[in-house]
Amino acid sequence: MIHGLIGKKVGMTQVFAEDGSIVPVTVIQAGPCLVLQKKTAEKDGYDAVQVGLVEKMSYRAVTSPMRGHFEKSGANPCRTLVEFPYDGEANVGDRIAVDIFKPGDSIDVVGRSKGKGFQGVVKRHGFRGGRESHGSMFHRAPGSIGQSAFPSRVMKGMRMGGRMGGGQVTVKNLRIAKIDAENNLIYIRGAVPGGRNSVVVLSFAQNGRRGE
Repeated sequence: MIHGLIGKKVGMTQVFAEDGSIVPVTVIQAGPCLVLQKKTAEKDGYDAVQVGLVEKMSYRAVTSPMRGHFEKSGANPCRTLVEFPYDGEANVGDRIAVDIFKPGDSIDVVGRSKGKGFQGVVKRHGFRGGRESHGSMFHRAPGSIGQSAFPSRVMKGMRMGGRMGGGQVTVKNLRIAKIDAENNLIYIRGAVPGGRNSVVVLSFAQNGRRGE
């Protein structure tokens, strides 16, 4: 069995739990995915499978080496490729769907967070800022960033304003609330990083397959 799946974020909604409470969930259009390559410890030094997300893509949009790679596996070009560990049997051409997961499973979700552009220290790092009183002239400034005498420079790692968001984020141990195998949808409790239609990678959490 392959331990992960690629999908796209649809958005957020809410479902009812068994006790009648409302649970906020993120809807993921997961798969279907195809196994494009199988790596073994004898040849590559580790065991894994390369998985591609099935979506419309022209051969003219890929380079010649990648075109040969897809033709060798007998699959159409895929824009997103991810490697996953596996156990048991896994072969090139195998189709992976949402049925590898079950409601209650604990999973890790990897995505790219929304970009916020250039932000100051209050929003980016949670600085308190200065007084809001009239005439203070120190509302959202960072304050001192170093010493004047020694070492007379700004130390590396100093928290300052800069680009915020747009990086890879991993959220661990999220629970699956519901599976819609007919429409390839996974309902995950809580929020996952990224905007609508952004690519996310789902994999079983390190603490075990089943969440309960």
